[in-house]
Amino acid sequence: MEDLVLTGTHVRLEPLERRHADGLVAASGSDPSLYQWSAVPKTKDEAARYIETALSWKQAGTAAPFAILRVDDGIVIGSTRFFDLERWSWPQGHPSHGRTLPDGCEIGYTWLARSAIRTAANTEAKMLMLTHAFEVWRVLRVCLHTDVRNERSRAAIERIGGKFEGILRAHRMAADFIPRDSARYSIIASEWPAVKLRLGQRMERE
Repeated sequence: MEDLVLTGTHVRLEPLERRHADGLVAASGSDPSLYQWSAVPKTKDEAARYIETALSWKQAGTAAPFAILRVDDGIVIGSTRFFDLERWSWPQGHPSHGRTLPDGCEIGYTWLARSAIRTAANTEAKMLMLTHAFEVWRVLRVCLHTDVRNERSRAAIERIGGKFEGILRAHRMAADFIPRDSARYSIIASEWPAVKLRLGQRMERE
C-alpha cells in the first residue's frame, strides 16, 4: 500500500511505524476502562507486536494502518486502519478490468485516547478515510464491524451513517478472548454524498 498521509484541521493520519510505539502506550494508558471491547496495546511490548502485525498486513497489501496524531501538537491520540482490502476479478472487456485500487474495504481497529473522546477527532478521521476510500480509490463499499456488546461503538457508527446489516456470529476473537459476535455495518458508494454531508454537519457542531 502507498504511504498515505491524510491531514485535516484537527487530526493527521500518518502511516503507523515503530516510532509510534511510545505514543500508542501513552494514549491507551490515559483511561484503560475505555477499551473493554477493543484490543489496544497497553505496554511497549504489546505496542511493538501491534505495530509489527499491522506492518505485516501492509506488506501483504491487505491493510493501510495509521497512527492518529493531534494536529496542534503532534501527540499520538490513537490508531485506525483500512484493512480487508478487496480487489475484485473484473472480466476482460469490463470498464473496471485491470483496476489495481481496492473495490471494497473495511475501516476498523480504531481507538482513541480519553482526551480525544467526544471531540471532532473521530468524526474527522472517519471523514478523511471515507473521502479517500470513495473519492480516490472509488470503492463500492466500506464495511465497519464492532463487538455486538459495544453499544458506544455501534451508536457512533450509526451516527455517521453506517447501515446495520446484521450480526456475524463467532466472527472474530474478542478483546476478552472469546468468539465475538460482530455487528456489521456498511456504507455504499451511492450513500456516500449523504454520509459526507452528515459528517460535515457533525464536525461543524463539534
